[in-house]
Amino acid sequence: MGTAKGERRRHELVTAAAALLRSGGFDAVRHRAVAERAGLPLASTTYYFASLDDLVTAAVDRTSRDELAEGRQQLDALAAAPVDTPALVELVLDQLLGPESRDGGLDAVLLRYERLVGAGRRPFLAPLMRELRGDLDALLAEILLRCGHPLDTVALRDLVSLVDGAVISALIEADPDPRVAAREVLMRAL
Repeated sequence: MGTAKGERRRHELVTAAAALLRSGGFDAVRHRAVAERAGLPLASTTYYFASLDDLVTAAVDRTSRDELAEGRQQLDALAAAPVDTPALVELVLDQLLGPESRDGGLDAVLLRYERLVGAGRRPFLAPLMRELRGDLDALLAEILLRCGHPLDTVALRDLVSLVDGAVISALIEADPDPRVAAREVLMRAL
């Protein structure tokens, strides 16, 4: 374990890298940009991370785990209320399209999907993405169970694929709000 100052600096760098990833995708996560955003010297990025791949991995991990934690908190907040399928559908869409898609329309969803597809172009992210997919599937299964639609693993993957297909079609057509297309297909499938 490093010093408190070292842990704090590493945390600041990961936070900065995650913010850049969310706002600009993988191309935005560069040593200089991360250091500037964190307000730290450029050399700190290479001191705390062996490579840019390590820094990107930390950013993806932070971003994804933060999003999953937010989804879990939202689900827990709904636990006291009666089951409201539309609210739970919105929670599923938040997990698949990102919460920014509620207000961000096309650009927010496009950035989210670019990030997901971009992860596939980075083999060093594959183990983390597999782990995160398991965590996402578990959260989605719990959300769907709460709204009276329990699904096994295969059916859940099929449902996610259906939503992804609707989103990709909407993105291709430059639909100003791909979340609407995703919501419609999800509601029909449930």
